[in-house]
Amino acid sequence: MKRAIRYLRFSQLGQSNGSIERQELYTDQWLQYNSVELVDTFIDRGKSARTFDRPDFIKLKEFINKHYKTVDYLLVDQLDRFSRDAGEAMSMVKLLQKKYNIQVVSVTEGITFDYDTPGSFFRAGLQLLLAEEDNINRSIKVKGGLYTAKAKEGRFVYKNAPFGYRKEGERKDRRLIIEETEAKIVRFIYDAYLKNTPLYRIKEQAQQLGFATKGNMAIERVLTNPIYAGLLKVDAYKNYTGGLFDGIHEPIIDITTWKMVQEKIKRPEKSRTVIDDELPLRGILKCHCGNPLSGAPSRGKSGKYFYYYKCKHSKHNNISAVKSNDQFLSVCELMSLPSEKVRKIRTESKASIDKEMENNRKKANDKKLELQEVEEKLFSVEEKWIKNEINKDTYNRWHSIYNDNIFNLKGAIERLSNDQSHAFGILEKNLNLLTDMRYVYTKSDTLRKREFVNLVFDSNLYYQDGIYRTPTMLGVLSHNHLIMKEKGLLIYEKKEGLLDEDPLSGESGIRTPGPVTVNSFQDCRNRPLCQLSKWTANV
Repeated sequence: MKRAIRYLRFSQLGQSNGSIERQELYTDQWLQYNSVELVDTFIDRGKSARTFDRPDFIKLKEFINKHYKTVDYLLVDQLDRFSRDAGEAMSMVKLLQKKYNIQVVSVTEGITFDYDTPGSFFRAGLQLLLAEEDNINRSIKVKGGLYTAKAKEGRFVYKNAPFGYRKEGERKDRRLIIEETEAKIVRFIYDAYLKNTPLYRIKEQAQQLGFATKGNMAIERVLTNPIYAGLLKVDAYKNYTGGLFDGIHEPIIDITTWKMVQEKIKRPEKSRTVIDDELPLRGILKCHCGNPLSGAPSRGKSGKYFYYYKCKHSKHNNISAVKSNDQFLSVCELMSLPSEKVRKIRTESKASIDKEMENNRKKANDKKLELQEVEEKLFSVEEKWIKNEINKDTYNRWHSIYNDNIFNLKGAIERLSNDQSHAFGILEKNLNLLTDMRYVYTKSDTLRKREFVNLVFDSNLYYQDGIYRTPTMLGVLSHNHLIMKEKGLLIYEKKEGLLDEDPLSGESGIRTPGPVTVNSFQDCRNRPLCQLSKWTANV
């Protein structure tokens, strides 16, 4: 009596198990009709037939390798259950017959594959080619459907929602809804990254806040995912270009912040800086030679550890962290603003913000008109492409240009349309803290101390011959720089530039050219005083 093994498979876990039951029924009938004994059954559930890299098919090959002398047939319901790759499948069935003397039988199609029989070989090959063609057509339909859903309809098509969102609805009704508790963590990650917080510290703090996503690159994936800016990444499909398209879901962060993060990620990676509360200026403070000072503890004779800032050049700086930190606190004390200065800032800032809000409203309207023109041009290009009036290269070139313009204009409109009155709220609430900068700096954690130093000195704080030195300093805090020099604390060798002005109002307070908007903490980055007030809010 001849013996057989059988292989059953269905590709989608969501399918009914009836697919397997049907395959069992048909193969059982073949076994009974042909008086063949069943030796074993191998079943792959939810596995694609594109390759043979399937768990039970691997077990099947191992079984054949050991017991092929006792097996005559390998039964499948149809050849597409075996494989949808015609070339790979033909090689496999040929190997089974030539090496192991096992014939593949497709019971539903009535084919017993025999490499030595031309008719059988042709029929099996034809069925496999038809199965592969069906697979190609299905893949084209799926890719086309995904492109339409994401690029044209702006829908999120994947089963699992990204961190920060939850999914509501199914298929065409599927929507991403912001999960506010998680969204706050996403905003924290972006904000911390733009403050130059080391990634490992961002991950630690995000996990403390409830970030449960695992993986070494989890934070990087959040920072590079366009979905948080209300965008969808779409792969090119046939003659249709890919790229970033607007989604219908609500963004967690603004487009401007997302673009700033992407630009920052593109920059060359610097060496990792480990944050130490005993060495808050490590990697921030620079030696007179220009190299950032490292820092480490040194054990004294008594067994106590003493901390030092060191340059990589042994003959340069090697300074006590305690001494330099105390010296910097004295600098902070002299940075404190007198009460009358604070009152003046409050009055002039309110007037400046009101004026800028009016100017930005006018600019936003101009940008909206420009956006409308670009969208019309894009529509015209798409219409010409549909009518075959332009070739593919021309279409791709102009489609890319107009899409980039639209993306940038929408970002500008978003920035210009923000309600800047919130910025005055930040100033109003925190300006009084600027009268005691030593207290504010002392009460800040290490990360905020580092942010403060970079903000005030524009990342240009040096140490030489026992004294701090800088060519750039926030003008509003430099009013006592001559006293600082006289006391041997800090020498401000003034460099002409934007930081040497008091950022009280108007354009003199802008460090980065371009439209000024300060609706939120992120929007305050281009205004030093607003950023300084935001920094004090964390104390």
